[in-house]
Amino acid sequence: MLLIKSGTLVTHEGSFRADLLIDGEQISKVGASVDARGAEVVDASGKLVLPGGVDPHTHFDLEMFNTVSSDDHYTGHKAAAFGGTTTVLDFVPQPDKGSLRSGVDAWHAKADPKAAVDWGFHMNITRLEESVLTEIPALLDLGINTLKVFMAYNGRLRLSDGEIFQVMQLAREHGMLTMLHAENGDVIDLLVAQALTAGHLSPEWHARTRPAWGGVEAVLRACALAAQSDARLYIVHMNSAGELDQLNYARQRGVQVMGETCPQYLFFSEEDLACPDGAKWICSPPMRTKADNAALWTGLSTDQFQTIGTDHCPFFFDGTQPIEYEGKPVAIPGKELGAGNFTQIPNGLPMVGDRLPILWTYGVGAGKLTPKQFVALTSTNPAKIFGLYPRKGALQPGSDADIVIWDPNREITYGRLHNHHRTDYNLFEDWKLKGFPEKVFLRGHLIVDGDRWLGKAGMGNYLPRGEVQFI
Repeated sequence: MLLIKSGTLVTHEGSFRADLLIDGEQISKVGASVDARGAEVVDASGKLVLPGGVDPHTHFDLEMFNTVSSDDHYTGHKAAAFGGTTTVLDFVPQPDKGSLRSGVDAWHAKADPKAAVDWGFHMNITRLEESVLTEIPALLDLGINTLKVFMAYNGRLRLSDGEIFQVMQLAREHGMLTMLHAENGDVIDLLVAQALTAGHLSPEWHARTRPAWGGVEAVLRACALAAQSDARLYIVHMNSAGELDQLNYARQRGVQVMGETCPQYLFFSEEDLACPDGAKWICSPPMRTKADNAALWTGLSTDQFQTIGTDHCPFFFDGTQPIEYEGKPVAIPGKELGAGNFTQIPNGLPMVGDRLPILWTYGVGAGKLTPKQFVALTSTNPAKIFGLYPRKGALQPGSDADIVIWDPNREITYGRLHNHHRTDYNLFEDWKLKGFPEKVFLRGHLIVDGDRWLGKAGMGNYLPRGEVQFI
């Protein structure tokens, strides 16, 4: 047994002083002055005790643009743990040929031997035919209750509105949740072709060819489809004030839609893409304006968003130059593949390890979020929405002992060496932080102790998920 003693527990409901007893892999008791003779004691005096973070939106070992994202299911999970996240949800690509089950099996083959924290899967639906519609309900038997669809990436990932409507109807019938990438693929394709013809090839044109109004329109269109199908909808990586307006418009009218934003959309803008190293900020959907940054912060402060994910999908900035990772040189082709043409830059950012430390300092520390909002947005709400609560996202008897002992007074100059992403840059390099994880437990096992990594590949558990919740 392990007793975490004299800490301040922070949950989605509030903060209170208590002891927390771990028996095996679960929390067994929470209360004042818990008597646990013979238990190993961790003194958390002056520290906060948080439930491990739940990141609802990550991509590991994902092939793109003739390369692969630089974090796999070990390195990315390790980075998550150092940032206080102990559960991640990844996306299974639909195979070009074959069954959905074959895609899930292929992703398990990648993840199972490497997973270092607990994880689950969403299923991308990017090709819809009768056999796929027939197979979707069987995903529940594989522990998958979420289906992701796209309104962009014509000819690759996009479904028509009618097909998205069919997915939503089927999801509603079987108690599943539809997740949606909201951009206007037709407009993007036209603007990209026009930019290339005009010789506009630099990174800022990635944002200029994916205008914010396309996202605003797509969010409203998606909400309309959800209303007409009477289905629950979760919109991923929302990045503009206008999208938030549409989310509120729909929710106020009874549409069961929920919204996620990501740290990158709170801090960065299209101006960053115009810098000499602008390729570092290339992701889809792109950065918007500083006014959008402010509007999204307001949305978080006033509980208009339901979660903060990361859309973690890192690539090297210069994959020709190796970095050292766990004592070995590593170099993976990355964003240099698009030097001279923004359409060939792999889309994605390193973020899974940054989410909690950055949001604590610049959210809680800046007075934009309360501690309980921080826990709700980054742990409890995603656990509830995706069918993991109260096993995850909670500090209560019977919950998995996924626990972060947080030092609210630790001050560091942050950067790549702290977050442990397997890539050659960090968007928050040299940012000053106050508040950082001290110890991280996964199901009662200490996996991060200060700067020491005690976890290992294969110790993460796959999480079949239960009933989705609308919040």
